[in-house]
Amino acid sequence: MLTYNALFWPGIATAITTCYLTALTTIGASHQKQFLRFAGALIGGFLIGIGAQVFILPGIDSIGGFVVLFIAVAVLSAWIATSSPRLSYLGLQIAAAFCLMNLEEFKFQSSLAVARDRVVGILLALFMMWLAFDWLWSAPAGVEMKRTFVSAIRSVAQLAREPVSSERPIAIERSYTLRETINGQFDKVRSLADGVLFEFGPSRQKDLALRERIREWQPQLRTLFLMRIASLKYRLQLPGFELPEHTLISLREYDNRSAALLDDVADWIEGTARPGKIPGDSLKGMEQSLPSHPVGQPLADSPSFVILLRGIDSLTNSVAEEIARNLLAPRR
Repeated sequence: MLTYNALFWPGIATAITTCYLTALTTIGASHQKQFLRFAGALIGGFLIGIGAQVFILPGIDSIGGFVVLFIAVAVLSAWIATSSPRLSYLGLQIAAAFCLMNLEEFKFQSSLAVARDRVVGILLALFMMWLAFDWLWSAPAGVEMKRTFVSAIRSVAQLAREPVSSERPIAIERSYTLRETINGQFDKVRSLADGVLFEFGPSRQKDLALRERIREWQPQLRTLFLMRIASLKYRLQLPGFELPEHTLISLREYDNRSAALLDDVADWIEGTARPGKIPGDSLKGMEQSLPSHPVGQPLADSPSFVILLRGIDSLTNSVAEEIARNLLAPRR
């Protein structure tokens, strides 16, 4: 704001809005949005905007011709904006840059200074954001990505312990809230992983390596999350998913052990504990309490509940073993 007022250049007002719009929580996320904003200004302002002013608009003498041009730009911007979350902001900026040049006044815009001033303002804002956030108040996306992924693991562990309330309506509502939280954490991890690519510095290689590992672990954790949602129906004793009391008690004991293992995995990633041994017989204590499961009959012949439980146990141990192996591997 101080630099903008000192220059007394009203045309570069985009510097203020760029600072507001791209001042995000991490360096990587800010860089990503700044890159998309600058690219949108170049495409919508210089390429399409100035290109239309020089080559197209001088030959248009009716509102119909301008409508065709405007629709073409709007369709292109909307197509990019709806392509993926990673590029949606680019489509918005293309449309904004073009409209700011050609829709500010009820007349043909003959001056090319408008596009120039917009881009200069964005460049000024990018420089100031780089100076302020990259050098003075850095918040790396890699650190936040790791923290969010650990929180997601602890949230899945909490889902394994649900329900904690004996009242079914309260327990169901709490489980819905927890599931929304976990989905939000997964989405945030993916967004932060994209931001890591836009960060540069001495820790870049380390952050990129962590990004690759988390991108490998997250699909497995998401699958475990979906399986836990299915098993929660048995814990809630919903109609059609009732279990005998002694089996339900054994299930709670197993789920608590499984949740404790996930909490240990979160501690390993945080660095507050060293990876330990993964228990290999977590389901052994449940074999005698399983419904319709005669003594000596293999688990593969049990109902779908048992198959689901075995899948949860196998995936939980697999995730824990893979994370432990990666964390204990010597760094090159």
